[in-house]
Amino acid sequence: MTVNLEVAEGVGTLRLDRPPMNALDVATQDRLKELAEEASRRDDVRAVVIYGGEKVFAAGADIKEMQAMDHTAMVLRARALQESFTAVARIPKPVVAAVTGYALGGGCELALCADFRIAADNAKLGQPEILLGLIPGAGGTQRLARLVGPSKAKDLIFTGRMVKADEARELGLVDRVVAADQVYAEAHAWAARLAQGPALALRAAKESVDTGLETDIETGLAVERNWFAGLFATEDRERGMRSFVEEGPGKAKFL
Repeated sequence: MTVNLEVAEGVGTLRLDRPPMNALDVATQDRLKELAEEASRRDDVRAVVIYGGEKVFAAGADIKEMQAMDHTAMVLRARALQESFTAVARIPKPVVAAVTGYALGGGCELALCADFRIAADNAKLGQPEILLGLIPGAGGTQRLARLVGPSKAKDLIFTGRMVKADEARELGLVDRVVAADQVYAEAHAWAARLAQGPALALRAAKESVDTGLETDIETGLAVERNWFAGLFATEDRERGMRSFVEEGPGKAKFL
């Protein structure tokens, strides 16, 4: 399989496995969607790591496959392409991308679907589609602009240039830069910590933030308000508040 889902201790790792560069062909896109939806459903998956391996995250789409597609073929495929990435972005649990080596084109767009991005100090990210006479088609024009702002997003998209890890952090494209051999361990630790948290409250927080970014503030506030009140019906809220009163902050156990 070109993508695998490995689960241990509440953390599901979506592992790209299409050597040598994890090119995101149609089969890989479809498999990614299938496993993202599985991770969303499974109760034993409480947080997710997206990982391409020690050498490369994903160097982009399969250009040879795309070259063979005409306009009609891509009209039929473009929605499925976006839906495979949206399935990752819509996982209702904390998601972290562990970025090693190249994350270009579709690889960068996949990293953008995560809630948090940890990059190797030798990582290179970018949206080089313009160099092919194209634009990003798997969410890059939308998610990148929302993450780093329109001017910075346009610079990366218009020029197609790659940025190294340090610049990516300065731009806000990645959140943390670590040694290459520590990327997965750091990402897994981030996910494992959140896997111990209150699952429904984490889901509520993610949906509230994401919805707010996609709509007007009044709608976002309504989503936040409804989730906030609804969480008062959960066992996790009772457990968290009881622990705070009896033991002090930060000691509640939600599993």
